Amino acid sequence: MNIRKILSGGRVTIPAELRKKYDIKAGTKIFFKVEKDGIVLYPVTSKTIKDGIGFFKPDKQMLKSLMKEKKFEREL
Repeated sequence: MNIRKILSGGRVTIPAELRKKYDIKAGTKIFFKVEKDGIVLYPVTSKTIKDGIGFFKPDKQMLKSLMKEKKFEREL
């Protein structure tokens, strides 16, 4: 179990072994999913999107969030 302290501005450092395992690099987007027992973080990489197709289907939060962000980026 990795425990980290929340820094100013709500920042937290993801341990190096987890960044390497899940291919998290500077600029990688993170999806926050609220569960009844806490918050689950999912890195949004091409691998996790490919592996997770259908995983978020019941609530479609990730898809909606990504579509909203893409629309915002196009409007810039």
